[in-house]
Amino acid sequence: MSPDTTRARDDDTADASVADAAAPLDSLLVDAALGPMRRFTPDSSTAAWAASMVRHPRRTSSRLLGWAAEAGRIATGSSEVAPDQRDRRFTDPAWSENPLLRRVVQLYLASGRTLEELVAAADLGTRDAARVQFLVDNVVEAASPSNVPLVNPTSAKTAIDTAGMSLVRGSRRLLTDVASAPRIPEMVDRSGFEVGRNIAATPGTVVLRTEVLELIHYTPQTAKVRETPVLVVPPTINKYYALDLAPGRSLVEHLVQQGQQMFLISWRNPDARHAAWGFDTYVRSILEALEAVEEIAGSDQVMLGGICSGGILASITAAYLAGTGQPDRLAGLLLAVTVLDNADAGTVSALTNPALAERAKQMSARKGYLEGTALAEVFAWLRPGDLIWNYWVNNYLLGKTPPAFDILFWNADTTRMSAALHADFVDMAMDNLLTRPGSLMVLGQPIDLGQVTVDAYVVAGIADHITPWENCYRTTQLLGGDTRFVLSTSGHIAALVNPPDNPKASFFAGGDNVPDAQDWLRAATKEQGSWWRDADTWLAAHNGKKVAAPAEPGSALHPPLGEAPGTYVFDK
Repeated sequence: MSPDTTRARDDDTADASVADAAAPLDSLLVDAALGPMRRFTPDSSTAAWAASMVRHPRRTSSRLLGWAAEAGRIATGSSEVAPDQRDRRFTDPAWSENPLLRRVVQLYLASGRTLEELVAAADLGTRDAARVQFLVDNVVEAASPSNVPLVNPTSAKTAIDTAGMSLVRGSRRLLTDVASAPRIPEMVDRSGFEVGRNIAATPGTVVLRTEVLELIHYTPQTAKVRETPVLVVPPTINKYYALDLAPGRSLVEHLVQQGQQMFLISWRNPDARHAAWGFDTYVRSILEALEAVEEIAGSDQVMLGGICSGGILASITAAYLAGTGQPDRLAGLLLAVTVLDNADAGTVSALTNPALAERAKQMSARKGYLEGTALAEVFAWLRPGDLIWNYWVNNYLLGKTPPAFDILFWNADTTRMSAALHADFVDMAMDNLLTRPGSLMVLGQPIDLGQVTVDAYVVAGIADHITPWENCYRTTQLLGGDTRFVLSTSGHIAALVNPPDNPKASFFAGGDNVPDAQDWLRAATKEQGSWWRDADTWLAAHNGKKVAAPAEPGSALHPPLGEAPGTYVFDK
């Protein structure tokens, strides 16, 4: 890995890393249906690990004897084991200054290191190794002495300073959190945010409402706008306003200020009545929105954008248009943190197999939908240090309110996914259908991404665990047109929330779209600043000349139906 790549990973803020912790889409959707706790149950992979240790007694005993020797040094006070300086769990000076606490931490670290060595030394396949590693990581994180009330010196000091009220408040928070799904610590103080006031607040008007979506036409903020409008398809997981967070951090707001005519879809939050909504339903709805945008803007072409799962739907729509002889309706394709090629999409995807995928589909089919809180729980247990135990200490041991952060507020505003869409996404990812021309049928049309010959702009995040950037890069090999690939030095959501005034922002760009992602990165140039500015330049070159901004939202055929953010965003 290059030094720039390493530094890019270190640039992420703690809050952003919390919001970005997850795994590839197929694994998430399977685990959300089955529940992440299945991974904590010893299974055939655990048995394989145990068998490997038995088959290699010398190797196993060597590591256990090494642990015993280190434990002896810890007991006598001669051990040099110490936590990493970046480990926030043990920053309180008492962990190193108190002899007993220092030994507790050293024994914990030595034990965790030994378990890691035993897993690494085992002759396990990729799938078994990933399963065992997940189990070990979670056990080690849970066993941290920093998680124990009063043993944690900060917890003890706070309890003394508050006459025990910190533990009383923490106990109340714990009871509240376990009383309802997703039964994980609350990660954000929601009290300071209000949708439509200080989040999802860019002025606009709903100009189309169907059973599936609302279409928002954003109010121009410049005297002239680009003649080709932009239609963005948001994710089908959580609400649309990841693209319209707090003012100054909103991608939609930024693009409107750059003179782009912006239209954005807001999906309805489906329930059991909408179990049959699948790819056909959502692509048909995007086509309906596209037709409305063409009519309102009076344009023959539209720039189609998509984010994450919305990017998958946008790509399928583009391929449908190309396959049905309508490619000229698109001026281009803009995809952000979107994986179309799911091959080897991160080590966690090894935890999913066809049998589990089938069970997951059956469970969501019985209910009619996949519950959004189930996805939230999966996200949390994939990064227990950041997403569980960090808030365990803050909320329960210290009795504090979690921080207010717009990304985490959005992350907590979960939505359901219809059973049919859940099944379609799982099947598409498990069989990697979008990489095989004609393997996926949507609205009766074989989907071939190679027929999409318009120019494309593809952006990914180098620290993204939901949509690994190497997989996002492979989109350049699937589409038939010229593609500009940009790699933000951020994670999944932080890559989207990248305002130009962010002093830490940077991205990689340039170079030919060679087959191998790492070869591309070695040849790419690191640019300081936000990729938003780079996208501005690309859009300006593809969205036509400037024309007078429309005086009113909508049109006679699509009159205003209400102010943004609309009504579907408030569905629970």
